[in-house]
Amino acid sequence: MSDSTASLHRKIGGAGDLQSVVRTMKSVAASSIGQYEQSMHALTDYYRTVELGLAACFRQSGQQRPLGEEKTRSTDANAIVAIVFGSDQGLVGQFNDVVADYAVGVLADLPAKPEVWAVGERVHSRLADANLQLMGLFPVPSSVKSITPLVGQILVESEKHHHQNEVTELHLIYNRSTPGAGYTSFNQRLLPLDEQWRRKLTELSWPTKNLPEVMGNGTATLRVLIREYLFVSLFRACAESLASENASRLAAMQRADKNIAELLVDLKGTFHRLRQSGIDEELFDVISGFEALGR
Repeated sequence: MSDSTASLHRKIGGAGDLQSVVRTMKSVAASSIGQYEQSMHALTDYYRTVELGLAACFRQSGQQRPLGEEKTRSTDANAIVAIVFGSDQGLVGQFNDVVADYAVGVLADLPAKPEVWAVGERVHSRLADANLQLMGLFPVPSSVKSITPLVGQILVESEKHHHQNEVTELHLIYNRSTPGAGYTSFNQRLLPLDEQWRRKLTELSWPTKNLPEVMGNGTATLRVLIREYLFVSLFRACAESLASENASRLAAMQRADKNIAELLVDLKGTFHRLRQSGIDEELFDVISGFEALGR
């Protein structure tokens, strides 16, 4: 076997090994999408229940300003906080670039310079390149079970700012899945829990003919429901970001698998042509030698 065919044989083997890795990553990404989507579906009913509970509290209390609403909009640099969800790992196509560019545009339109917390090293570096005021970095959860500790960390940091009367707005910026295995960037203003938010909840229709009644201390119940509302909103944002991250990775792996398959076709075709050419040359040498001996 000549050096050329030996080299091609090694390339074919390497491409085949790489294709196996890519197909494994495709399977892992598809499986991950399923678990994050299931977690979002599981949250839907609970999220609706929390909203109905808040609506019942507001109707009964007639409270004009919900707990957690800031008194005024500050123009201080620390008045607005934004959390941008990205990825720690690569092989996700333009996932981090898209959400980082979207975040830069959204934050530029805010009335004050925001503090930015990044979820994921990759998006953190892109936001740093955009000269945003980065205050910290959270690791990206590796599974559904890991989302809860992350949400707890975010709520702790939010509470620190809230007690210092620094936060007037809290924005969640992330990619969310769209039909057709795509995604789009989205901005959710989670705080303040203002009059517009309260009015929207009080307009929710109760699902049964029985009128709801808040038992016990209405203020304590309202506080618990607000904490649950914040928790579920953060959990859902993180789960949607992770689902869209894996959708982007799946699409990237599908493109890679297609490119490797095409490369293998070309390499194998070249290999077979060179191999056949070598066989033809050897046969020609044998025939020439036989004819020379017969003279």
